[in-house]
Amino acid sequence: MKQKTILSKLTAYQQGKQTHEIKEEYGLEKIVKLASNENVYGYSSQVKNYLTENLPELNIYPDGHTSELRTALSKKLAVDENQLLFGSGSEEIIQIICRAFVQDNTNTVMAANSFPQYRHNTLVEGGTVKEIPVKANGEHDLQAMNAAIDEETVVVWICAPDNPTGTLIKGEEFINFMEDCPKDVLVVLDEAYREYVDVAQLLDSHTYIKNYPNLISLRTFSKAYGLAGLRIGYGIGHPDLVHHLNVVRGPFNTTSVAQKAATIAIQDEDFIRETVEKNRDVKNDFCQFLDEINWAYYPSYTNFISVSTPVSGLEMFQYLIENGFIVRPGELLGYPNSIRITIGNKEDMTELQEIIKKFIESNG
Repeated sequence: MKQKTILSKLTAYQQGKQTHEIKEEYGLEKIVKLASNENVYGYSSQVKNYLTENLPELNIYPDGHTSELRTALSKKLAVDENQLLFGSGSEEIIQIICRAFVQDNTNTVMAANSFPQYRHNTLVEGGTVKEIPVKANGEHDLQAMNAAIDEETVVVWICAPDNPTGTLIKGEEFINFMEDCPKDVLVVLDEAYREYVDVAQLLDSHTYIKNYPNLISLRTFSKAYGLAGLRIGYGIGHPDLVHHLNVVRGPFNTTSVAQKAATIAIQDEDFIRETVEKNRDVKNDFCQFLDEINWAYYPSYTNFISVSTPVSGLEMFQYLIENGFIVRPGELLGYPNSIRITIGNKEDMTELQEIIKKFIESNG
């Protein structure tokens, strides 16, 4: 068959083993999954109550305009309804952007080893990717990324906070970048972990969008809101930009259940506040532990932390999985000798500390 040539050079997403498979393989009764940056505290009880009491009409197509959620988000964020774009997670919006902007003889610019879907979707659509090394502290090198833009550049990807480093960029640096960036280049500010950032350090993306029509902010309900299983996210941008992206978007790309759950979830501010507070406290305790054992890590503004290990990340991953903890080895993320750990609840993270101590003791 005459598929795109690039497909023979790419691989499909490889999902890790499921918890039941790991339990059987290693004879474990308990598995703690700290590999996918999911919300370990679940999701809003208000969403749970609604789903328990209301049976969805699965035989009816969802609202293709996402009207109820659109109106609710518009009011909450103080943006016009026509500035909002919805997708099956922010990942689908990345795919939509690439389909709309990327073609043969174009390129996109990203920080090296940042969220891999930027690269993957660019290549699928026939473009090339310029990956710019991050700074020593794990932050995007916006100056170098700007210098990499040329006449064929159509999109620049900025992940803030970044995945997998967890680092953030400063507002002043971002404004300087936008001022220098050509106005015909789309800048994608991926804020999937925005809710975990302290208010004082948040990028003022709402103001940036007003000032820069070539900017779009991506958000998701998969992380802090805990709706990863429903796959729903959104983008905020200039109405003209959103209109063009909607031309590419599928007509029924988000489900009725996801739309309703997200509409309810954004009203439960107590759940988000409690989630963020618990994550911060447990993360601070774990960072203190890492300092005590002299394991380096990037400063994280998210619900995960990227940690340097004295052995390969794959070896550390194997040791931890045999002891009931699933993490993400850095070798798979472009960062050798490291692991990315989702911040679990207090009990699980305390247990993880003890397992790491035993590893250190057994390895001198």
